[in-house]
Formats: sequence, structure tokens, C-alpha cells
Amino acid sequence: MKTKNVLFSVMVLIAFVISACGGASTPAAVTSPDKLPAANAASPAWYTVSLTDASTSQVFTIQGFSGKVILVETMAMWCSSCLRQQGQVKALHELLGERDDFVSIGLDIDPNEDSASLKGYVESNRFNWLYAVSPADVSREIASLYGDQFLNPPSTPMLVIDRHGVAHPLPFGVKSAEELLQAIQPYLDEGI
Repeated sequence: MKTKNVLFSVMVLIAFVISACGGASTPAAVTSPDKLPAANAASPAWYTVSLTDASTSQVFTIQGFSGKVILVETMAMWCSSCLRQQGQVKALHELLGERDDFVSIGLDIDPNEDSASLKGYVESNRFNWLYAVSPADVSREIASLYGDQFLNPPSTPMLVIDRHGVAHPLPFGVKSAEELLQAIQPYLDEGI
């Protein structure tokens, strides 16, 4: 009986550790996109919040990219899963080539990280898309709208905002460039 209790306790502990660390990052482990909520038809308030690109110091808003397809990843610089995911975003950009109708944004949600450090991170990894430190109110609203898992960087949370401003959360876990392309292609093909 004691052995069964110990085994049960170990299994519960392992399950807790896996869920706390974002779980596995294989396609089989990601949540099905049809089980994730989409944003309401009205634009969320965080679309209008001014964000500052860490590389250029230029201010932008999500709303300012109206009519474009936007890929957003909530991330942190310390997160190794995020870095792997961003490598796949880099490969996605290579697959797509230069497009005026597509924007990628990395939102650093760690309140202990700042724009200067984020700029160094972006430059050292040679990422050429927008990165900004997420204000606390934006992070809270994203979690409220799409789930608390969007504040857990190791789960590599991402969403696609279509040309009409509707957010579509992607499955959790590291997604390959090909999987990302498959997820965004219908929105790129869609007219306004």
C-alpha cells in the first residue's frame, strides 16, 4: 500500500511539474485551436495601447496595423522555448519573403525585463521584427481574453490577428515554421 501511495505522489508531482513548465512542445501535446477562444468582434482595448519597438524606439499600436495579418507571441528573454519558437518565426519570415501585409510582434511579458535588455536580445539573435515590453495592463487583458497560459512563456503562446482585427489563439507548444505558415495562410489569402 505504501508503494502505491509513493507512486501516486510521484505521478502527481510529475504532472504538476510538466504543467507548470508549459508541458511538452510536440504537436501531439498542443491544445487544439478549436478549443481556444477567439476574441470578440469588438476590438480589445489592448489593440489601442501604445507600444515601443525595442530596436527602433518607434511607437506603434496593434490597431495601427489594421488590414494586415499580425502574429503575436507573448515571451520572455529567459525562456528557452520562446527562443526556439522565435527561431521558427525567423524561418517563417524566410518562407514568406517580404510582405507588406504581415507583421510579427514579440511581446515581452516579464515585468522584470526592460526595453534596453530586450533590444540587446533582439540584436544578438538577429530578429528583424517588432519587439516590445508589454505594459502590465496589456498582459492582464491578454490573459483575461485568451487565458492565463498566455502569461506562461514556456508554453509559447501565440495568436494571429486577422485582417478584420479578430484574434485567433494558436495551439500551445513550439510550432514549426511550416505549422505557422499553415495557421496564418488562410488569413493572408483572405481579402479585407
